[in-house]
Amino acid sequence: MRWLEYLRSAAADLLRHKLRTLLTMLGIIFGVAAVISMLSIGAGAQAEALEVIDAMGLRNVIVRDKPIDPQDLYTVRERSLGLSLRDAEGIRRVMPEIVASSPRKRIRSDRVLSASGRSEGPVLGVGRAYFDLLNLRVERGGLFDAAEEDSFQRVALLGPRAARELFGFLDPLGQPLKINEVWFQVVGVLAPQALADSSFQGVQIDSADSSVFVPISTALKMFDRGVLESELDELVLEVAPGASVESNAVLASSVLRELHGGELDFTLVVPEQLLDQSRRTRRIFNVVMGGIAGISLLVGGIGIMNIMLASVLERTREIGVHRAVGARRRDILSRFLSESVAIALAGGTVGVGLGFAISWGVATFSDWNTVVTGLSIVLAFGFSAAVGVIFGTYPALSAARLDPIEALRYE
Repeated sequence: MRWLEYLRSAAADLLRHKLRTLLTMLGIIFGVAAVISMLSIGAGAQAEALEVIDAMGLRNVIVRDKPIDPQDLYTVRERSLGLSLRDAEGIRRVMPEIVASSPRKRIRSDRVLSASGRSEGPVLGVGRAYFDLLNLRVERGGLFDAAEEDSFQRVALLGPRAARELFGFLDPLGQPLKINEVWFQVVGVLAPQALADSSFQGVQIDSADSSVFVPISTALKMFDRGVLESELDELVLEVAPGASVESNAVLASSVLRELHGGELDFTLVVPEQLLDQSRRTRRIFNVVMGGIAGISLLVGGIGIMNIMLASVLERTREIGVHRAVGARRRDILSRFLSESVAIALAGGTVGVGLGFAISWGVATFSDWNTVVTGLSIVLAFGFSAAVGVIFGTYPALSAARLDPIEALRYE
């Protein structure tokens, strides 16, 4: 209860010198705001990264067909046919830790039409396992089954944006749509994926929301491709739980290079490595921003110490009077320390509000996602209180150690 009295007294003293108090708090305000905004940007980046990695599959290894200069393509094709279904079979045969796989082929679609609309999104031929590997859920209808894939059935799944573009508010299930000159029937609609970015750590990511999916067997049979074009443009491999994704990625690269006659006409994307790279980048960002916030808090602490030392000099005679009427050294120490803590906490409160405003501004006027967490607020207040205690201790001790008689004589 005595500390509450000290804080109330400190607040009254500080309010008597509003401008001086505000100027003293500026360093704390900017330091706390920097901590809040830094942690919110970091938390937003982490949430975004986890969302992207979830869409790519943390235990997946993604093999992509490598673009080759047309002048070199004929030479490369003499040794390698490019990424193909044969590669998936070869990997499954020699790599027991690959528990699932799915091919993918992007169809050259001039148009995707229905009776009530059209879509400009990509048309992808995929295997049935593709949706599980990339964590895509069906919202309405269902996936095409093994019989439909084996018998080259013309069925299609739509991303939610593609469904809106093609059918508006109508139920697309069972409805026909036309891809180039081939008719398909809609059997399902996927749940929204809503990826914030189209790339992550320099790797291109296709959102499923605007895509149209058809069985890979149907895609390869019904649609033409270039003479030297690879049969597939992507192959997704899932590594068994407990097995090393990185080791299997290295082994997959060796197997594929052997199957391709020594040609490195493919690239590997390992989402687990991308996540590690993202975390390293975020750690560097946090260290830099933490240093900036630390400097601001240090400046704020020096400001508090400076103003409290000045306050001790101004109130030396008052201190002497308090000691003369029975105040103990501990009482004087507590009173001055409570003033420095009050300045720090007031600055911390304003800084938290400013940090919220900065986070909102970053999220509103840039492409960065921000998340203000309770932990960041606790840390900000904790740092500001610590600054008040650390930098207020010396002035408070100086006041408590004053000789009462000398203090009374002070003019």
